[in-house]
Order: sequence, then structure tokens, then C-alpha cells
Amino acid sequence: MLRWAGVTEGSGRISNKNERTSEMNIWIRMLLVACLFAVSGCGPESPPTSGSTPAVTPGVDAGTGELDPLIASAILANPRRTTEGRERDARSKPEVVLGLLALEPGQRVADLLGGSGYYTDLMAAIVGTDGEVILHNNTPYHRFAKKQVQPRYIDNPVPGITYLQSELDDLQLEPESLDAALMVMSYHDLYYFDPGRGFSRTDVPKFFAQVHAALKPGGRLVIVDHSAKAGTGSAAAQHLHRIDEAFAIQDIESNGFRLVATSDALRNPDDNRQKLVFDSEFRGKTDRFILLFEKVPG
Repeated sequence: MLRWAGVTEGSGRISNKNERTSEMNIWIRMLLVACLFAVSGCGPESPPTSGSTPAVTPGVDAGTGELDPLIASAILANPRRTTEGRERDARSKPEVVLGLLALEPGQRVADLLGGSGYYTDLMAAIVGTDGEVILHNNTPYHRFAKKQVQPRYIDNPVPGITYLQSELDDLQLEPESLDAALMVMSYHDLYYFDPGRGFSRTDVPKFFAQVHAALKPGGRLVIVDHSAKAGTGSAAAQHLHRIDEAFAIQDIESNGFRLVATSDALRNPDDNRQKLVFDSEFRGKTDRFILLFEKVPG
């Protein structure tokens, strides 16, 4: 379910009692399309329950249930994608994240602390070689992902993709050069401290000031992260690699951004949000929030 910030029930808030069924139908259609080597043409959504408002999934046409052709092609017909990346799709629902980013051909976007480049390959297929995706990692993230990024992006540069290794206090991003930025399961690491592994304390306002400056007016910032128990602030980042959603919203809004929308697509009510995200019980299926922000002028 997608919620637009400031919109309430009865005045346009998006809700649907059959939300999970709709999301499942979307993925079933995607798999069928993949088997047919097509990029669109999925069947229509099931009709909503009487009295409810149809759910809207970013990247999916509300009327026909079809994936946006650019997003569908990026996910299903993208030769750059790895087997591991395709296997991850079912648990990451990239069509939702890409739908919120609303990228267009020729645009520039940064995959901040993007690790091995799962979203980089997807976004590059949308913006094309006339656009640019910056896959960014700092030193500890680069060390973690080096086996993947070295042969795929560094030793063999890809048109439209730039690999950037820079530290969080000096991102080296050009002013007003980006249409969008993305952080997936990495925002919490701004509050993670382990000097032995290369994670020094991050000046969070300075980090977001750099992101803010790099985005064009109206630029979009999408955050996906592992949810911590309400009221825990940033404390769970240190031991559980999670962060409180309410804290994240307040934190990011206090640093020059406005919350525009949220999505429940990656929610898992069975996750008690008190275990390490790498715990075998919840690895790959933690309760995660998706937040869309817009750059506030000034």
C-alpha cells in the first residue's frame, strides 16, 4: 500500500483490504511475463472490494495492472542483471522502489552506499546511456562488495554507470547534478560505529547537506531500511542494523527534505523487529519501510 504524506482516510488516502492479494497478483503477472520474454501486457488488477479505494502500486498502471514498460524492461529484460539479482527480486519488490523514484531516460541518479549494484543495474536500464547512475560506496562498503564491483564496474566500465568510492564526509557529488538518490538498507549505517571495521562516526547533517546540495530542485530521495521497534530512535542501528521509522522521517526532514509518500510493500508483521537482520529467521524478510522524500529549497 502506498500512502501520500498528509493525505487522510476519506480524502484520497490509498487503501485496499485486498492489498496483499494485489501485490501477489503483480508478482505472478511479472513471472508469467518473464516466461514469455515480454516486458508488459500483464492482466488487470482484481476488482477492489466494494466501498474500498483501489490500491496503487508505484510502477504499475492503476487501470490495467501493467508494469510501466521502462520498469518492466529494466527488471525482466535486462542483460546486465545477475542470477543473484533476479533471485532477490521477489523479496525486494524493485518495481515499487523504481516506481517511487520515477526515473526517466537521460536522468542522473546516485545509488548511495549501493553495495554490489543490485539497484544500479536496474536504474541504468531506465536512464540509459544518455543518463548516468553513480554507484557509490565508502571504504567499508567497497571492501565488502569488492569481489562483485571490481570485475563488473571498475575493471570493465559500463556506459551510463560511474563507480564512485568516496567517504561520507566528502561524497564528491557535483552541485544540483542529480535528479534522484537512493539508499537501500544503508541509512542505518550512518548511525553505526565500528572503527575496527572502518565505520567512523558520521556527521549525519553534513552527509545529508551534501545529498541535498547534489540534488536538483525537486529532486527525489528514496530510503528503504530495516525497521526497529518504535521509540528506539537510532539505537538499534548499532547492534541490530535496524532503525526506527519515525526517527528516520524526523531525521531526514530536519535535514532539508519533505516526506512525500510511504509504501508498505516490504512490511512483515511477523518480524518482531528485535532480532539482528542477519538472523536466519528473518534474513531477507525483515519488516522494512520505504520512504519517498523531496528536496526542500533552501
